[in-house]
Amino acid sequence: MTTTQEPPATDADVQEYSTHPGAFANRAFGGLSAGAASLILVTLAAVATFLLIEAWPAMTSSSADLSDQVHWLGTESGETLIATIGYLVYGTILISAIALLIATPLSFGIALFISHYAPRRLAQGLGYLIDLLAAIPSVVYGLWGALVVIPVLQPFYQFLSESLGWIPIFAAADDGTVSGTGRVAMSAGLVLAIMIIPIITAVTREVFLQTPVLHEEAALAMGATRWEMVRMAVIPFGKPGMIGATMLGLGRALGETMAVYMILSPGLSFSPHILQAAQHNTIASYIALQFPEANAAGVSALITMGLALFVITLLVNMLARWVVSRRSEFSGAN
Repeated sequence: MTTTQEPPATDADVQEYSTHPGAFANRAFGGLSAGAASLILVTLAAVATFLLIEAWPAMTSSSADLSDQVHWLGTESGETLIATIGYLVYGTILISAIALLIATPLSFGIALFISHYAPRRLAQGLGYLIDLLAAIPSVVYGLWGALVVIPVLQPFYQFLSESLGWIPIFAAADDGTVSGTGRVAMSAGLVLAIMIIPIITAVTREVFLQTPVLHEEAALAMGATRWEMVRMAVIPFGKPGMIGATMLGLGRALGETMAVYMILSPGLSFSPHILQAAQHNTIASYIALQFPEANAAGVSALITMGLALFVITLLVNMLARWVVSRRSEFSGAN
């Protein structure tokens, strides 16, 4: 059996292709795609430049001068801008970590149930509900958390402190009680977890559904159970997407403002006690709290805090991209 090979393209073929009616559309589409991609970089650079310019007065002012102009910036002891940012970065990471620890396993379980266990009709209904939950405004979650969730959880916090108070994060105050209002870091983290579950679930569900059917059928043909098939074929293939979905949810938690603002009793400290009020705050919530009464120096200080949040979010996304690129080499996703 003989095979024929296509002759190499000649200059005439190239000239004919360049004058083809669809050639202009191809070039136009390529230019628009490149422009859209470049616009992302331009926007990112513009945001970073704006933050640097507006934050520069606060960054170059001495601590004494800034404290005289911005009395509300730190705690009652008159903390400096750097110390205040340190408190807020700690609170932001702590509350986001609580949200991620709660949301990640639940999201993966829900996504796996929808993609591989639930009947088709039930899976479609659950998929619509997940997408609907992702579209609910954060202020609605904040109201629901403040009026419904916190009163229910406060007795549980007391029980948790009495049972596991020997663990620092669950320790109660000196009088042996936890917050009477329940407006603590744990509540904020729990509501944030509920907010990011739809995002992580929706992305992970789509990743799981992209698993090659031949991989799944091969595992089942070798005698694997459904869970063994998921463990051997679905999860390894979906690891990059799972990591990306988790980092996307973390980015949402890091930048959330209104839900935390409406739930958390704010404070500035490096306290590990997540069941005590007036211990923590996040950067976004603190900016929303202080911005209405800020003067020019205060606005510059708040923008400095926003710059810190921008850098944290950028580093998180860069780390996620690096992890995903390394994991894809071993997952078969590439």
